[in-house]
Amino acid sequence: MIRYALHCDRHHAFESWFQSSSAYDSQIRRKLVTCPICGSAKVEKAIMAPRIVGKKGRGRATPPPEAAATTAPTTTPEATQSGPTSLMMAQERELRAKLKELRDHIVKNADNVGERFANEARAMHYGDKEHRPIYGEASPEEAKSLIDEGIEVSQLPTLPEDRN
Repeated sequence: MIRYALHCDRHHAFESWFQSSSAYDSQIRRKLVTCPICGSAKVEKAIMAPRIVGKKGRGRATPPPEAAATTAPTTTPEATQSGPTSLMMAQERELRAKLKELRDHIVKNADNVGERFANEARAMHYGDKEHRPIYGEASPEEAKSLIDEGIEVSQLPTLPEDRN
């Protein structure tokens, strides 16, 4: 994996991981890399300080200075306050809010069948019950069994605040 510091044509700075430099090149050509702030597909690598570790220091590399990681100016208030970390926190908050919104939508519009989930899903799949949106609980083994039978299931996202 390789991490690149990137910036878009509107000077938003961000980072992204790629399997290899050729994977980055391929995704850029296909316009799959977009700015998480404005959505622009006009993205380029920013100037970065390489992280080189000698044989003696392997595993003890010091991270590059934050200033070297992002040279392009940012325009979001979070990013200008304390650099890329705040930008990442803002993106993480946005992602969590979207996951919560998705989960809330499912809970509002589907029936909670609890531990009967696997049986209800099978009954609907095989035509024994009318199709309707449901959610509930299933063990990993039950979920795998449903998938093996061709029954589409997805796990609801769990957020850190759910574990309290």
